[in-house]
Amino acid sequence: MNQSDKTLVYPQYQELAGRTVVVTGGGSGIGAEMVRAFCLQGARVFFLDIAEQASQQLVAALAQQPQPPVYLPCNMADLDAVAQAMAQIELQAGMIHVLINNCANDDRHAVADVTPAYWEERMAVNLRHQFFCAQAVARGMRADGGGVILNLGSISWHLALPNLSLYMTAKAAIEGMTRGLARDLGPDRIRVNCIIPGAVRTPRQMALWHTPDEEARILAGQCLSERVEVEDVAAMALFLASNGARRCSGRNYYVDAGWFGA
Repeated sequence: MNQSDKTLVYPQYQELAGRTVVVTGGGSGIGAEMVRAFCLQGARVFFLDIAEQASQQLVAALAQQPQPPVYLPCNMADLDAVAQAMAQIELQAGMIHVLINNCANDDRHAVADVTPAYWEERMAVNLRHQFFCAQAVARGMRADGGGVILNLGSISWHLALPNLSLYMTAKAAIEGMTRGLARDLGPDRIRVNCIIPGAVRTPRQMALWHTPDEEARILAGQCLSERVEVEDVAAMALFLASNGARRCSGRNYYVDAGWFGA
């Protein structure tokens, strides 16, 4: 591929065809591209999200795929709703082969403004559901002889970005949780890894925080002077879910263009 070519063609992993894949927060951004990428592999994709309009638009865009995705409205901070959604997926599809814990919210906040209630809400949105989704799918994966769990971390806490203290707390914890789950679930041949995206060019990021100065700062801090796209993160997820990564577990996989900070 030409270095200036922005179009990424995904490799085909034949073993992913027919696999049941669950993507949390799959209605937009990185999650939506993961939904699309696994659909292109012929996987049976279910995704959970609270953003109904964006999610329905994604379903419509992928309606012509041999295995169109299935959208389940779900607030990931509501563990009862999460449990019901996971049970519904297992009822429709049997066991879940791949879980992608993608749901998160990186709203900015000042330290002085954080209340105990806001702390709990941020941990519920960014951390807690990842563990309980993993717990829910592990039972079926164990019975089937294995599976894949991919947790989404963030480069933010590695760089100590401002006004994200709670988000970075949750994302740092996800890396520790990944190692713990990989150790505890490894005997059941369940692989658990963490994908750490860098400054990914999503519509949300570009609309809320993008400025020419910010763009220059990011590119100056990266080893590769090109922005990370949602396709780059999805490509990593495809690989880690495939048999090509069959001996990969308990590790962090960066997709950040070598972003070490400006």
